[in-house]
Amino acid sequence: MTPETAEDLPLSGFTVLELGEGVAAPYCGKLLADYGADVIKVEPLEGDPARRHGPFPDDTTGAGLPHQEKSALFLYLNTNKKGVTLDFSTASGARLLRRLVEEVDVLVENQPPGRMEELALSYRELAHVNPRLLMISVKPFGDGPYGRWKATNLTSFASGGQMYLTGDPDREPLVSAGYQAGLNAFAATLTVLLGLAVMEVGQHVEISAMECQACVLENHLPDYAYHPSEALSRQRGSVNSVLTLEEALASPQMRARRYFQEVDHPVAGRWVYPGPPFRLTGGPPSDSGWGWRAGRAPLLGEHNEEVFGELLDLERSDLVRLRAAGVV
Repeated sequence: MTPETAEDLPLSGFTVLELGEGVAAPYCGKLLADYGADVIKVEPLEGDPARRHGPFPDDTTGAGLPHQEKSALFLYLNTNKKGVTLDFSTASGARLLRRLVEEVDVLVENQPPGRMEELALSYRELAHVNPRLLMISVKPFGDGPYGRWKATNLTSFASGGQMYLTGDPDREPLVSAGYQAGLNAFAATLTVLLGLAVMEVGQHVEISAMECQACVLENHLPDYAYHPSEALSRQRGSVNSVLTLEEALASPQMRARRYFQEVDHPVAGRWVYPGPPFRLTGGPPSDSGWGWRAGRAPLLGEHNEEVFGELLDLERSDLVRLRAAGVV
């Protein structure tokens, strides 16, 4: 983890298991971890595919070559998490995963549609292991006619109607950042955590990326309900009066609020990261401020011994055996 303490942070005391790849579920897990939850990220043995997604900070040769510990996307989306590797498609891996589920409050996942059910890891089955489990499933479409369809951020953005409104009128549509599903998953997690504190009952929450995109069409859908012919003029163009990235980094407002934070990583080095999306001014500040902490992403499999050894009481010899079998 990081040297910062989580004791005074708002989500301290909660343990989260993340089976997240790409953006949506990892972004939810990142926010939970940044606000103090103990988040255990489970990666396949070869790592989250986001580790292979650039840009990559320069290596010692200055070439900026791809490196599993230097993906800017992965470094940002996985701050403050513990990282373990586990192939839970194997019988031994699935047993270890169920044992981890026994120890956590929340499971956040965005596995391909149908995979959790195929591995006998559905909510119904995991609730037998942990009746208080809160399971947050982020899916491209959710249950329904498209329920088994796979999707990327691009297809989710298009299917929710957002791309119809972006780009120049005489050009192809543009895709924007797709963090809405992760942000909605974070909000849903906070909501069900409140319910867990009151009722002590587990729950399964489904997040549809398509619906998350559709629900942020601002005033376009209400307008369209009354004026369908002219309300949704396609591709309204882009706004020119915006800050460049350099101007945003140098903004006196951002600097005064210490929004950008420097984080040191043992392989990627020291870089500037975006800060908290919201601040809690009534509670004790952490060393990063306002109920939030700056911290780094884990190395691949960095916390295998800590999590499997201390949390599940596995011996080092057990880990050696599981590693040789390709389970961890």
